[in-house]
Amino acid sequence: MGIIKNNIPILEYDNDPKAVIMSDHEHIQMILPKKAVFAFLREDVDRYAAEHQARIVSYFISATKRYPVYILNVNDLEICLVQAPVGASAATQILDWLIAYGVREIISCGSCGVLMSMDENVFLIPSKALRDEGTSYHYLPPSRFVEISKTARSAIEKTLREHHLHYEEVTTWSTDGFFRETKEKVEYRKSEGCAVVEMECSALAACAQMRNAIWGELLFTADTLADAEHYDERDWGEDSAEYALQLCIEAVLNL
Repeated sequence: MGIIKNNIPILEYDNDPKAVIMSDHEHIQMILPKKAVFAFLREDVDRYAAEHQARIVSYFISATKRYPVYILNVNDLEICLVQAPVGASAATQILDWLIAYGVREIISCGSCGVLMSMDENVFLIPSKALRDEGTSYHYLPPSRFVEISKTARSAIEKTLREHHLHYEEVTTWSTDGFFRETKEKVEYRKSEGCAVVEMECSALAACAQMRNAIWGELLFTADTLADAEHYDERDWGEDSAEYALQLCIEAVLNL
């Protein structure tokens, strides 16, 4: 064990699993269900929880917000349901915390921007993610891409087939710089095989891999960067959000 040093700080990796602040440092007396849905959705999570009589068992308390940790009962099986915050660092902090308290099988859902001509509200399954964010480099040694769990992808695929939904597997570009997706970078990422862009996939995959958990994601298309001269936010994939959450709950049951 030991730190791998580099002139570029973000490329320095320490494979020591122990940290000064561990994800269970509060020592909460709580054991969460093995299965969880960690969703990049807004009011849909709270609304679904209320409609299905979910109970709150804890909160993840950040400096800006309290995130309720819901427990759903689905087919006599308990499932954890938590809203995910936008951004690799914030989202991974909560995922790592959930894993520390018992979660082992996680499905996420959220919107993505498209880099090529693609309709809005199309469901996609990322098979690998380009690591253009900072968080993943604290969980895995440096690499250009991180693979997404085949087990999780298969569970999502099975769910979409059960709903007779068309889907595609894609490579996604995970970036910290929402306002730094330059024209040349978009073209470069497309040349590397990236079809879509979002902000968290590679970091969550890295965290789950390091922590020996299973994680996968269902994406739905929102805004488009396909025409770099005429960016179009469209409707941010709003028509897919509620359906995506239901699909995730079924997918985690298929794990």
